[in-house]
Amino acid sequence: MAQPLVKKDDDRDDEEYSPFLGIEKGAVLQEARVFNDPQLDARRCSQVITKLLYLLNQGETFTKVEATEVFFSVTKLFQSRDIGLRRMVYLMIKELSPSADEVIIVTSSLMKDMNSKTDMYRANAIRVLCRITDGTLLTQIERYLKQAIVDKNPVVASAALVSGIHLLQTNPEIVKRWSNEVQEAVQSRAALVQFHALALLHQIRQNDRLAVSKLVTSLTRGTVRSPLAQCLLIRYTSQVIRESAGSTQAGDRPFYDYLEGCLRHKAEMVIFEAARAITELHGVTNRELTPAITVLQLFLSSSKPVLRFAAVRTLNKVAMTHPMAVTNCNIDMESLISDQNRSIATLAITTLLKTGNESSVDRLMKQITNFMSDIADEFKIVVVEAIRSLCLKFPLKYRALMNFLSNILREEGGFEYKKAIVDSIVILIRDIPEAKESGLLHLCEFIEDCEFTYLSTQILHFLGIEGPRTSDPSKYIRYIYNRVHLENATVRASAVSTLAKFGAMVDSLKPRVFILLRRCLFDSDDEVRDRATLYLSTLGGDGSVVETDQDVKDFLFGSLDVPLVNLETSLKTYEASEEPFDINSVPKEIKSQPLAEKKAQSKKPTGLGAPPSGPPSTVDAYEKMLSSIPEFSNFGKLFKSSAPVELTEAETEYAVNVVKHIFDRHVVFQYNCTNTIPEQLLENVIVAVDASDAEEFTEVGSKPLRSLPYDTPGQTFLAFEKPEGVPAVGKFSNTLRFIVKEVDPTTGEAEEDGVEDEYQLEDLEVVAADYILKDQVLNFRNAWETMGPDCERVDEYGLGQRESLNEAVSAVISLLGMQPCEVILFSRMWC
Repeated sequence: MAQPLVKKDDDRDDEEYSPFLGIEKGAVLQEARVFNDPQLDARRCSQVITKLLYLLNQGETFTKVEATEVFFSVTKLFQSRDIGLRRMVYLMIKELSPSADEVIIVTSSLMKDMNSKTDMYRANAIRVLCRITDGTLLTQIERYLKQAIVDKNPVVASAALVSGIHLLQTNPEIVKRWSNEVQEAVQSRAALVQFHALALLHQIRQNDRLAVSKLVTSLTRGTVRSPLAQCLLIRYTSQVIRESAGSTQAGDRPFYDYLEGCLRHKAEMVIFEAARAITELHGVTNRELTPAITVLQLFLSSSKPVLRFAAVRTLNKVAMTHPMAVTNCNIDMESLISDQNRSIATLAITTLLKTGNESSVDRLMKQITNFMSDIADEFKIVVVEAIRSLCLKFPLKYRALMNFLSNILREEGGFEYKKAIVDSIVILIRDIPEAKESGLLHLCEFIEDCEFTYLSTQILHFLGIEGPRTSDPSKYIRYIYNRVHLENATVRASAVSTLAKFGAMVDSLKPRVFILLRRCLFDSDDEVRDRATLYLSTLGGDGSVVETDQDVKDFLFGSLDVPLVNLETSLKTYEASEEPFDINSVPKEIKSQPLAEKKAQSKKPTGLGAPPSGPPSTVDAYEKMLSSIPEFSNFGKLFKSSAPVELTEAETEYAVNVVKHIFDRHVVFQYNCTNTIPEQLLENVIVAVDASDAEEFTEVGSKPLRSLPYDTPGQTFLAFEKPEGVPAVGKFSNTLRFIVKEVDPTTGEAEEDGVEDEYQLEDLEVVAADYILKDQVLNFRNAWETMGPDCERVDEYGLGQRESLNEAVSAVISLLGMQPCEVILFSRMWC
């Protein structure tokens, strides 16, 4: 039962009350018996239906018997003349979704209401009938629905049009026959009717690009009066512009004049929709952007928060690709920093940070300092990321920006917020050499009072890498050793490893580090003690000032020479015995991902919190695997491994992809094969390659695959020699050859005799992009200036005709396999 209403006391004004508090399904079903009373109480029946609708919307499930009883009881309420109760009855029937047998009971009453003189009955009856009926009954009432679409009453017409939008998903053939009536409704003077009619007409024609283009062409001539319909038309116009982008000549953009004309519409929603559409045009120029930026600038000073928010959010997106076009709005956006709406203020701040110049940095930092304490962590993260980009854009301002990041790092905040700040400081340290010393000290001060174990361990690990390379590594020892006394076991173990890195990398600090490591031998945690013992034993327990052997450094801080997945599998299968575990017994070859797993693979998280990717994605793992194969062990250092290139379709009997491994004088093709036929076993699997179209390549070695059972991936390799230091290119034809043996499905054993067979694969190309290794350069200017003339290569490439500079740059990135850097500043860098 619902709780009775009580009078609120003054000291309880802040408490929230729900009229549905404590209601139960059983009690409400008992109350539903009032639907059967001879003298209906319309008000009480409406209250009971409200409770039933609440239960249904809260996820309460009714049994088949309960739903049927409620449905039949509700149908008896059609005898009431109360308009309010009748509307509740319509809602209840829609939510119950009766079965086909039950629909017949209520169909006659709904059809009677659909032809009633009361417009409210007609509109609601249309909605309910279209919701609960199937295709058979729909053909019987199609004539009435067509009449309703062109009805003079806008409520009835809108109800029929909205029902048509829903029916288009289940009965498209029937709805498509209403095109003439819907087209007539598009000319209606009622705003909602025109809006719904345009939406339905577009959905009917959406699979016909020519029909959509004709629809947009006819309506852009001024026949649409409804602001809502105008907004829809602008979106459809943008769609036509995007689809026709490839077929129009450069500089000829259809319908742009219409979008520009909508900027002078009297309705604010239409103006904004047109401005947003212009800013999102592919390859939009500064001249085309100017009118849109002008109206958005006017919205920045509007008294309506929704307009200010919409304008500043759109300008924020424009600033990512055209920062110079937004600079005229900077003065207006600075006034929004103090806006009461924190979302607007945050967007204004981040936009100013993207469009500001070097002279405005200090002023912005002062404004942001007072602003940060008033916003939530999610907004603070956005601001921190914008500040990081600004610092990389103006590296000379790193002191002010680094100090700002260190100050907010000491303030209260959640894990994601703190992690964003730490990530920003780490990136600045790596990319701006002058910021290393101050940035490391800021991180050291932070871990003195850090409540997040993950961040502490990450910072300690980073200190172990960068700290020994500074001018005075000894000043970081105190911060690291404090963690051994004051933190939990996880952080203490990480601190011990960091101390050992300082001892291994800085010989002068070795005696002091050894004293500290010996003290760690008495720690209460076994992991900390084991690490300290290992490092003392490996580095040399006397602690004398001697240079650490390179083999010791590689053992302690280098990567494993076996894939972690294989090591984990071997450890799980190892049985304790007198013989110790031998790491040399771990297989070094990397298994390809099974086809079933590849199909079922879902989207994985990214970032620091994501689990590490599998070994096949790393060059180190590929290099270890190739060096363990005698035929390829003398090829030298692996330069690059490509992403897998599929050589077969997804649903074929044999799945094959290839990874291209680039060496200085050789190229190795790793063919990852999977047999998807359970009744077959493949033996002596090899890929025969025709290199007649790759004249600079000579085949020098191969490694066949002895056996390929069902759904067990395997690899076969082929090596080619090429001129040293030359990015040779060529095309290779591939044929999979093997001996196939039938497998008994009951015993799983293969026949002794097999048949030679082959399977044609797709061609493979080695291109220039295979010889370019992508590198993340966050500060292009610094990286460019530090490179000498020996690193420069001049050549000419033909890109053909391109519509815009951005498209040309994208083509270069795609063709040459380059890594984009400072994407936001493309226009400034290349103009």
